[in-house]
Amino acid sequence: MPNDRLRAAIRAAGLAIEDVAKEIRVNPKTVKRWVKEDGRIPHPTNRQDISKLVGVDEVHLWPALADDLNTRPTTDTELVHLYPTRSAVPFSVWTELIAGVKEQLDVLVFSGQFLVEQHNILPVIREKASQGVKFRFAVGDETATAVTQRAMEEGTTGGLQGRIQMMRRYLAEVASLPNVEVRTHGTILYNSLYRFDGDLLVNGHAFGALAGQNPVLHIRKIPGGLMWDHYMKSFDRVWEQALPEAA
Repeated sequence: MPNDRLRAAIRAAGLAIEDVAKEIRVNPKTVKRWVKEDGRIPHPTNRQDISKLVGVDEVHLWPALADDLNTRPTTDTELVHLYPTRSAVPFSVWTELIAGVKEQLDVLVFSGQFLVEQHNILPVIREKASQGVKFRFAVGDETATAVTQRAMEEGTTGGLQGRIQMMRRYLAEVASLPNVEVRTHGTILYNSLYRFDGDLLVNGHAFGALAGQNPVLHIRKIPGGLMWDHYMKSFDRVWEQALPEAA
């Protein structure tokens, strides 16, 4: 499994693998190995140099160090990266997470239409569902009061409802496949959630703002992590009361 925290931190610092290698004086192949394998932990001196270079704590980049008494612990080791808006999440992050899912993909949204139209997720669902990957999509009920209220708040009256209808039509193409479940809900959407195995993108929502304008937390599941359980329990509560779509 790749070290998504390190990769995201390098990107956020505006650096490439070669830049990091040059600055800390190691071979670029060594840095690539650190990024591709999250079990590889660099020598303390290299860790400290990378931490200073990208401006991110060592324990955040290598969570296993939290048990090392010689390494200063942090309280946010679940957080891979914080993006100021959903639009700021790199296209490659979405495509890599979608393509890399091996066990479970969960989505809680009102629409989520961009997953189909920008990231072409339907062929991925067809292929991976046949391999045993499980998919759960909880999308909005366009007739629900919460949807109408949200559309009015963000100034897209009718538009949000139309996007939801289109997403439901898209998902109807895969809803009958084994390992794929699609449900509709009418709950207030405090956060849109996108779970890819052990990675979770949390798109919070602010009053009057469009989803793409709101921040996104990239969370990684780790033993004892509180944020992962907090948001996934929220997903499960909505899922339990959502209504299955007719296959």
